[in-house]
Amino acid sequence: MLLDGKAIIITGASSGIGAAAAKIFAAEGARLVLGARRTELLEEIANEISANGGEANYVAGDVEESGYAEALVERAEGRFGGLDGAFNNAGVTGDLGPIPDMDENNWHKVMSVNLSSGFYAAKYQIPAMRKRGGGSIVFTSSFVGHTIGLPGMGAYAAAKAGLIGMTQVLAAEHGPENIRVNALLPGGTMTPMAGEDAGFHEVVRGFHALKRMAEPSEIARAALFLLSDHASFVTGSAMIADGGNSINKL
Repeated sequence: MLLDGKAIIITGASSGIGAAAAKIFAAEGARLVLGARRTELLEEIANEISANGGEANYVAGDVEESGYAEALVERAEGRFGGLDGAFNNAGVTGDLGPIPDMDENNWHKVMSVNLSSGFYAAKYQIPAMRKRGGGSIVFTSSFVGHTIGLPGMGAYAAAKAGLIGMTQVLAAEHGPENIRVNALLPGGTMTPMAGEDAGFHEVVRGFHALKRMAEPSEIARAALFLLSDHASFVTGSAMIADGGNSINKL
């Protein structure tokens, strides 16, 4: 069991990649604190994990708030005695459009959910992991803004690229404390964020060398690797799990 006994926070855990990660991590022995805004979905996932013999509880809230990041850590310490890892996975694409036409409120919202939330997470998660003698943090970033620029996604690209920069600095700062920090860059994934437009899905599939979109569980398993001791010498990386999107030109 790759996460046996480890206390792990997952944000964005109510659906998509986060929900898949919750179930996979629990099956691998993790003790979980689940975070998202939708209480009823968090409760449903926590109950499913508990029914299957796992350990999961939840704290509903908004990752844009510093106090929420602190509350998630406090729950892990209160229930499990500390914090060993975190999958900071909450994010939004925001309204798409060229920067000159973009409403500044959209810019600030995308930055807040995707980037500032990472700052709050690190601010509280790292001191908790320091007390445990180490740990692993994973941020969900994107190939957008790293290997490719997609028109209309300037705010999203800037925020996700910012996460990679922060990941590198945190890894350098806290490596001596045995705290590893990595970014995970998924490709197109069949989550609620992808919508239900079959025509759009067909176009997106064509962007990938594998000619398909990922299942949420496939991205969750990449995060599992980064959080596990199998990645004990991996830190400061921007790990691409994009089905060949970044290298495909056909």
